[in-house]
Amino acid sequence: GRVSQDGTRVSDPELGKALDECDFILHGSGASFVAHRDIAAAVLRTGKPYGIWGITWSGGDEAQLRLMDQAKFIFFRDTVSLEAAKAAGVRAPIMEFGPDGAFACDLRNDAAAEAFLSAHGLETGKFACVIPRYRVTPYWKIRNKPMSEKNREDWALSQSMKEHDNGPIRRAIIETVRQTDLKILICPEDKSQVELGREMLYEPLPDDVKQRVVWRDRYWITDEAISTYVRSAGLFGLEMHSPIMCIGNGVPAIVCRFHQQTSKGFMWRDIGLGEWLFNMDEESEIPGITPAVLEMLTRREESLAKVAKAQEFVRARQTRMGEALAEALSRIR
Repeated sequence: GRVSQDGTRVSDPELGKALDECDFILHGSGASFVAHRDIAAAVLRTGKPYGIWGITWSGGDEAQLRLMDQAKFIFFRDTVSLEAAKAAGVRAPIMEFGPDGAFACDLRNDAAAEAFLSAHGLETGKFACVIPRYRVTPYWKIRNKPMSEKNREDWALSQSMKEHDNGPIRRAIIETVRQTDLKILICPEDKSQVELGREMLYEPLPDDVKQRVVWRDRYWITDEAISTYVRSAGLFGLEMHSPIMCIGNGVPAIVCRFHQQTSKGFMWRDIGLGEWLFNMDEESEIPGITPAVLEMLTRREESLAKVAKAQEFVRARQTRMGEALAEALSRIR
């Protein structure tokens, strides 16, 4: 639902009731202070306190900055964003690192995952998951909408960079198959990555490799994805939230990021997994991807120890976020 910018109208009665009955307004994780206009309108309507959990942030207009000043707390999901907010002069009373909400995702669909794995000869612990990505997600394509001029520019960029970005991931697949006994599952995080995975990762593979690689030819949703990830030996690729959900559920994961994804990828460094973070905009880092993938997948005990240490840090920060919310609520009552 929506609240009008002057705070006087709501789009449906349920939203109005929720705003009337709540004690506190909480903004969740996002690529920025995504719902700042909605928060401003809701606060104008109710006068109620609010806080922000687990966002990336790179800047905003004066109205957004002042709205952030008045938040009871702001937790940023990467310290690059935290430092950007400080440099911009944001002065909320609590400004700290706080993990993306996806670390806590525990959705499962074990039956669907097991059926798919069984049908494709993938055994628990004996395969790795791999995710491709375009530089800019083609939402116009996903939503079957006409391309805007900006969409055309973004699509041209994505096409020009798709071998640069996905080629190193394909090479890591090849070496994983040739140097280990693991199979590979090429899978998507968004709908556009189904076909991209076939084009850039699966079809170009040598025949000796392809026979141990499965391309998932349809999209899935979060519950089946997590139930699949937890049965894998690990995950690598160009996405962010699947690795987050992997670490949250005890599965090793490597993140390869680039500028168009915002600074969120640097959270891997913040949670102690800098060795599993690669910047595709830095040519010197790209050759390190395959060795890191092989090490992550073959040194199982060491990898699980890294995951456990990252989980411990994430959970401590989640506890801190909960404490900040509890403190804010205690001042209301």
